[in-house]
Amino acid sequence: MKLLKTIANLGYGSRKEVAALFRAGRVTDPAGAVLYADDRVVHEDVCIDGAPLDPPQGLLLMLHKPVGYTCSARDRGQLVYALLPPRYARRSPMLSTVGRLDRDTSGLLLLTDDGGLLHRVISPKSRLPKVYEATLAQPLRGDEAELFASGGLVLESEKTPLLPAELEALSPTRVRLTLHEGRYHQVRRMFAAVGNHVEALHRSRIGGLALGTLAEGAWRVLAADDVETLFAPGAAD
Repeated sequence: MKLLKTIANLGYGSRKEVAALFRAGRVTDPAGAVLYADDRVVHEDVCIDGAPLDPPQGLLLMLHKPVGYTCSARDRGQLVYALLPPRYARRSPMLSTVGRLDRDTSGLLLLTDDGGLLHRVISPKSRLPKVYEATLAQPLRGDEAELFASGGLVLESEKTPLLPAELEALSPTRVRLTLHEGRYHQVRRMFAAVGNHVEALHRSRIGGLALGTLAEGAWRVLAADDVETLFAPGAAD
């Protein structure tokens, strides 16, 4: 693929706008030598204004999503893409969220332009554990852990029981819940089923990949070893 098309597909601008970057001498190699629109060079050897070119197709990144941001353009509020460089929203193939966190949920969100990887993560067959911390409106009544672990809880308007989930009480009104599937508003609906209400919800881990110390609103591109960590043996146990 010619360099002009590669750069346009990464969201740096339309082909006309990227052509202007070349004419201005803003596309160079790491040593500062000017590159041209029809050059074919290794991705790592391309810079724009002295900065390395964004990662090629196959990008996976993690974002610490704050409350108030949405994952779908059909929802109200600011989109999570507003937290990323504007060109990331213009990449082709597009950068998609790997599943969703609702507007009132914070925490670990993955985004990728790799369709195969996206489906591997969200597939029911993967059963990648997802860990949430929740603050409840009322104290635990005491039988929630047993009920959630039973594999017999059926949510309202559904017919298929939930997979067993692990509940750890952190305080009478704070819990850590590990799910092995991803149904619509699952954590909130599980607690609604036992007469409680989730006041705050945060996702801290997907598979073997933890949010760690990544600041709220911050993001980072994930490397190959991060993907291995995500699917590490035992992550789906």
